[in-house]
Amino acid sequence: MHVGPGARSVERTRPLRSTSRAENPQQARILGFLRDNGPRSRAELAELLTLPRARLSIEADRLVALGLAQDGGAAASRGGRRSSLLQLSGRLRFVGVDIGATSLSVALTDGELRVLGSASEPYDVRTGPTAVLAATSALVHRVLSEHGVARVQGVGVGVPGPVSFAQGVPVAPPLMPGWDHFPVRDQLSAELGAPVLVDNDVNIMALGERHAGVARRADDFLFIKLGTGIGCGVVLGGRVHRGMSGSAGDIGHIRVTEDGPICACGSTGCLEAYFGGAALARTATAAARSGRSPFLAERLAATGHLSAVDVRIAAEQGDPVAVEMIRDGGRRLGRVLAGLVSFVNPGLIVIGGGVAGLGHVLLAEVRSAVYRESLPLATGNLPIVLSELGDLAGVIGAARLVSESVLGSPESPG
Repeated sequence: MHVGPGARSVERTRPLRSTSRAENPQQARILGFLRDNGPRSRAELAELLTLPRARLSIEADRLVALGLAQDGGAAASRGGRRSSLLQLSGRLRFVGVDIGATSLSVALTDGELRVLGSASEPYDVRTGPTAVLAATSALVHRVLSEHGVARVQGVGVGVPGPVSFAQGVPVAPPLMPGWDHFPVRDQLSAELGAPVLVDNDVNIMALGERHAGVARRADDFLFIKLGTGIGCGVVLGGRVHRGMSGSAGDIGHIRVTEDGPICACGSTGCLEAYFGGAALARTATAAARSGRSPFLAERLAATGHLSAVDVRIAAEQGDPVAVEMIRDGGRRLGRVLAGLVSFVNPGLIVIGGGVAGLGHVLLAEVRSAVYRESLPLATGNLPIVLSELGDLAGVIGAARLVSESVLGSPESPG
């Protein structure tokens, strides 16, 4: 397990190989539909995608020839001649990578983005892009080797900072010194020999939630990641809204006070400086050293450091200082979200990330602030829930991201 430079060397491995992709919008619509809905008869696909049957048959045959789809036997009779089922090729494979501030996670999926295998290890993103991407490449090859896979259609990657999606590079990421404009997409694509797409980690988690989580089928929702930093994935009309330069949803650096603790971005009073994972660790350590929390003081003495996990455990044990830390952070987060709710009017808010493990004390405070401070019209039917995907949200979303480039999206124009 590598957490810093020099802990181990990374062996160079042979590049992966990628196969074909959709050749036109009609093929992309067919593949995207099959990914999200499973096998369908050719007759059903023609109706659901409003394609003439002759055109659907031509494109389906071409997809089979490309190795992207396969026939799945006869469909149920609808009267007359039975139509054949069409499904994604059983050989399709995607890779999702979630590079966090303190860990690397990789998952291998099939064409419908079901996870076939995964692995993760601790790794400090501050080690720098060269070392982190080498470790990422090695972890990808390890997972693929364990499952006998030598060919993938694409690799999606999430990183914990703002990203220029068009260029595939991080842009001035506060938590990632040395990564500014580093060619993450191009370097990993060269290392892995496959198409690579890079996005902010919160955006890929939002994609994961929409594909397989509590936000499945939701067209307008916010995904809030509470981790070392704080971010918001904004999904509008079923698509991630990245903004002009890719910085949409960077709510961790909204100022909640005129002064206050210094944030990683260099400003003061940011939400993240009060309630990110690093901020919680700092506040918990101060409470332990001052004697305000005997429970946290004992944990600090035993381990030498504290984290958001220690705050959660302390709160579960009834420690009043830890409970108040969670409530205070939840109130601050809720006030920021109340403004977003009034502005965006989402149909759902999902809260995930490591700090979301603080659980229902946190959720209650967020809900209270949002419902109290937003207009009733915007909150009258607004669920605010915790993610159920956990650590899988990022890797599934990253695989979904690149699958949309290769297979397409059912919303794509015909």
